[in-house]
Formats: sequence, C-alpha cells, structure tokens
Amino acid sequence: MKEFSFYLITDTHYFENSLGAYGKEYDEFMRYEQKCFAETQSINESVFSWLEKVDEADTVLIAGDLSFNGEKESHKGFVKLLDKLQESGKKVYVVTADHDFKEHPFAFNDTGRIEPEGTKREELFDIYNSFGFCDAIAVDRQHLSYVAQLCDGVRLLALNNDGSNDGRRRFDEEHIEWIKQQAAQAKADGQTMIAMNHFPILPCQPIFGLIGSTMQKESAKAATLLADAGVHIVFTGHMHQQSINEYVTENGNKLYDVCTGSIIADPAIIRLVTVKDENTVEIKSIPTPDFDWDTKGKTCKQYLQDTFDAMISNTLTDMKEEPKRILRKFGVKQTPVLMFAVRQAGKLLNSIKLGTLCRLLFVKCDKSIRQMKLKAFAVELVRNVFEGNQPMVEGTPKGDAFVAFLKRIKPILNKIDAKNFDGTKADLFDLLKNTAGNYDIDDYNAVLKLK
Repeated sequence: MKEFSFYLITDTHYFENSLGAYGKEYDEFMRYEQKCFAETQSINESVFSWLEKVDEADTVLIAGDLSFNGEKESHKGFVKLLDKLQESGKKVYVVTADHDFKEHPFAFNDTGRIEPEGTKREELFDIYNSFGFCDAIAVDRQHLSYVAQLCDGVRLLALNNDGSNDGRRRFDEEHIEWIKQQAAQAKADGQTMIAMNHFPILPCQPIFGLIGSTMQKESAKAATLLADAGVHIVFTGHMHQQSINEYVTENGNKLYDVCTGSIIADPAIIRLVTVKDENTVEIKSIPTPDFDWDTKGKTCKQYLQDTFDAMISNTLTDMKEEPKRILRKFGVKQTPVLMFAVRQAGKLLNSIKLGTLCRLLFVKCDKSIRQMKLKAFAVELVRNVFEGNQPMVEGTPKGDAFVAFLKRIKPILNKIDAKNFDGTKADLFDLLKNTAGNYDIDDYNAVLKLK
C-alpha cells in the first residue's frame, strides 16, 4: 500500500454567534468553562480556512461534537464550512456525538439565558449525509456509523456510540455485531482499518480510568473488541485532552487511542496522521492557527490557555469566597458542614506556598519553587493533564515535590479500594504519579507500531 495522510480535528463545538453569547449570565457561565463560546465561530472559520489551503493531505476527519449544544442554526453554519472545505478539494468524514442533538440548547443575551431551536438525533443523518454517509461502503443508520474507503488499502470505521437503547453511550449488541462484520470484511479484503469514535476508548490520563464519564462505557470491552477484530488504532475526542495511550488485550493485540484536544479549547491541536504501511502510523501535531477576535494581542494558544487557567483559578477562588456557588455548580447539597469544609480548603489552596506545605509534611522542596503558591501549582498541574506530555516528572523540581508528597500519603492511598477502567485494582500512587508526569508515549508526535 502507498502512504496515506489525513488531517484530524475534534470537538469543533461550532456556535452560530448571532444566537447570542454575551451578557451578565453569559459571563457567569464562562467563569467555570474550559472551552470558548462566543469565539467558536471565528476559531472554526480560521481552522477551516487553514485546512482549505494546506496540501499535505486531501482528507479531513472530524471526531464529533460538531456543534456547541445542538443548535439548529449552528448545524446550518457548520455545514456551510464543511461544504466550502469540500469545494476546496478536501474529502470530509465526520461522526456526531451527544452535543449535536440537544433539544433544549441555550444561548445568552442581555435578558439572560435564552433557548434557540434544537436538533433531534434522528435529524443528524440527513444533516451530515454528505460527509461520510453518502459514499460509504457500509452504513448502520440506527447507530449513525459507517465504513468509508479512504484510499486503496485504508478503510475508516466511523463509530457513534450514543444510540444504545439504555442511553449509556456504549456499543450495544447489534452495534457490536456490525463492527465485527465490518472488521472481518476489511481483513478479508486486505485493508488496514482505522477507527474514529468520539468518546475515548481508553482513559486519556491514568487518573481518568476511575471516572466513567471521561470515556466510553464498558471501555475495556470496547478496546478488546476493536483490537482483537484487527482494528489497532482509534482517533477520539470528547475530553478536550491531548494523549496517546496503548492497551494490549489478553490475546496480545494492541489498541492505540489517539485523543486530540478540541480546536476551541486549550490545547487546540490539529493532527496530521500518516498511515505509512499496514503496521506503522505516524502522528504529528499542529497548533490551531490564530483567529479573528480581539484577543488583546495574545496568540490563539495563549488566549485559550488563559481561558483554561481562569476556569481553574475561579473555581479555587470561589471555594474560599463563595462555597455556595461551587456546590451549586457541581450539583452538591449545600450543608453547613460541607460549606465550611470547602471554604477551609479554599483558604488553604489560595494562601499557602509550596515551601510551607512541604515543611508541614516533612517533604523536600527545591528552593526554586518554595515561593510558588499552591493555587498556581494546582492550576498548572490540571492544565498539564489536559495539554498532555505532562512535565512534572521525577528529576524536575515540581515533579520531585509531587512524587515526594505522594510517597508521604501512600499509606492512605493504599487503603482506598478503587478500580481501574478494566476492573483491576487501581494503584493510586502510580495513577497519580503518571497523571502529573508523562513517562510513556509522546502525546503530540509519535510513530506507532500497530502489531
């Protein structure tokens, strides 16, 4: 087979700005929001303009959450961008996801929160028929999934997992049988099959293996299904995170989950993927280009990074100053005891320095970071988790301090009975260490051996 390349983006969350994204309630909403809202139309227009011009590949894959929240007008505006991209000579393949069919989306103006017209799930097949479904070699309309021949030798398994009857965002039994049939047919036809699925099959970072909402339900089952069927790489989104993870089944088959950050939130990445042969896939990462918006002179990267940092910083500030707001935001009952605990934790996080905390815990702390506020450290730690290639590894001042802290509380961690995504007992020390620091595959640029 010849080498084949394509671009991949995900979580475009296109919002038709004329619907309204301003006002007091909008500003309140954005205090805890990771991704942009009013800016998404401009960011998408910039990315699509860039994709129209680049010539290293003539195929573009988009891995779900195409609209902000299923606004009918947002779908119409996004389809115009897709049409224009195809007119430029690019072939476009999309999958939809749960943000694409909200019947009660929202927008904001000076009167407060308003509700534009929404979209039903059954409408999505017709809306996006021209971008994968219409020339597919196999279609599962019920599950909004299809198979497309990307080139001679490479076949795409485009999956949507939000249609199971129990609403659990998993592959139901009918879908599983269809997937097996398509994978078997690809193998019989001598095709390398790659997959695209909005929800991560594997946890993006180790700690997220404990949180079911961060990945596909029954993820270990799904990973085994794909890998043992001969599909060894899947491109995902949903988490707005940058990561590449590997899973090996009991039969010794690999699955790589390449999760890519949303283009409208930090880290905002475009992937350039090259299938070099049936066993080798090369991944390159390209920053999202700057966009037409008043960013106060900041680059796209800095603007989106500051938006992310503000979300974490606002959360930590409000723990101290407005614990009611924090509990209300996360849907937790506002009891006096809990509000007191949140406020005290907030006071500690917002005031204490790393050097002071390390002295209290009898943990060694390099003098270069002793004056750093614990709040600033926490913001950086969380952002690193989403940006990938987390730098807090052993051998660095921050990494050494974090690992020393984990060693101090390891007896407590060992008493916590937690399960990994695959049902095995979780080693919380190891999970936290490898979440703060990346000791494995480069999350941005890598050459993956599929077998």
